[in-house]
Amino acid sequence: MISFFREFFEFLKERKKYWLIPILIVLGLFGFIIVLSQGSPVATFIYAIF
Repeated sequence: MISFFREFFEFLKERKKYWLIPILIVLGLFGFIIVLSQGSPVATFIYAIF
């Protein structure tokens, strides 16, 4: 799995696709928030934001 990320970042660096990095970070944060909120009482507040 680590080699996948290493190869992906080498691709971004070689092709000068730096603009994809913030998009991937935001998508990762949204996914992380959704996974954490599945069984917690905070879920109602997070869903109210969206």
